[in-house]
Amino acid sequence: MPILNEILKYKSVAIVGMAKNTGKTVCLNYVLSRLRDSTKIIGVTSIGIDGENNDNVFNTHKPEIVFYEGMFIVTSELHYRDRRLGAEVYDLSNQKTSLGRLVYSKVVNQGKALISGPATTKGLLKSMDNLYRLGAEICIVDGALSRKSIASPAITNAMVLATGAAVSANINQLVYQTKYTYDLIKIEQLHSNNVEELKETEEGIWKIDRNNDISYLGIKSCLSINQSHYKSICEAESIFINGALTDKFLKFLINQKGIIEKQIIVRDFTKIFAKAETFYNYLKLGGNIKVLDKTNLIAITVNPTSPSGYVLNSTELISALKEKIDLPIYDIKKL
Repeated sequence: MPILNEILKYKSVAIVGMAKNTGKTVCLNYVLSRLRDSTKIIGVTSIGIDGENNDNVFNTHKPEIVFYEGMFIVTSELHYRDRRLGAEVYDLSNQKTSLGRLVYSKVVNQGKALISGPATTKGLLKSMDNLYRLGAEICIVDGALSRKSIASPAITNAMVLATGAAVSANINQLVYQTKYTYDLIKIEQLHSNNVEELKETEEGIWKIDRNNDISYLGIKSCLSINQSHYKSICEAESIFINGALTDKFLKFLINQKGIIEKQIIVRDFTKIFAKAETFYNYLKLGGNIKVLDKTNLIAITVNPTSPSGYVLNSTELISALKEKIDLPIYDIKKL
């Protein structure tokens, strides 16, 4: 699997599912089983909880996470006690979760464990830093449902995206939704002298004028945008949104004369919360979106089986995705 060679190039890689039951854990297990033979020391952490053997939503079996000798893992005190592997504790952190403090351990004998990490991106960064301090050379980050924020370039260097029949049992719709996520990830990065200055802002919507100077528009978020802000937006060359770019805001731009062409800047693709139809319509009408930080998507994996048991044709699905997406795409179970 060429993706393993790609993963070894990075210090951190997030494995993120587009939805629950898209095969993220299967992908993680495959990656860990192959990386155990590398010369790199692997650390594994999570945002949220993963590794349970049953899906509480669909009441279906889920693959548990298997860890190998020499790997570092991070999990809560509760789940560390329930582990089914031999491990040596290296650190007991002051970082607390709802399931207790975080335990940093090194696997001595291969086995299975639940991993539950910090619930915030700030906590996740701290967890990864601690893994590096203990000796990990590559951090694999496992994300919980809908937590795509761990794929932010501010968190990890690269990303593997898991998609599948759980997103839609209709191949055309599944390809459409996956292509939309891919298009968000592929948004071009802003190259400007004020990128660092924009990164230092903490909240609100800002404008960039013709002289590349930035100033606060007095708008706290896209949720509070209204017609009274039309003039100030018109005067801007670009608009920086320090927060979520919403469907409502894109529709506002689409419906206003003279401002559809304004360049919109967001921190990264995880900040875009617009419907696919709105996003594509905005671009079709001349809209322009840039990101401060670009995510490096290195592969997509597919799970052709839905939680209800419906199975798509894996070969047909991969072929349809490859017609739209220029990336390595794999069905892990067929490797």
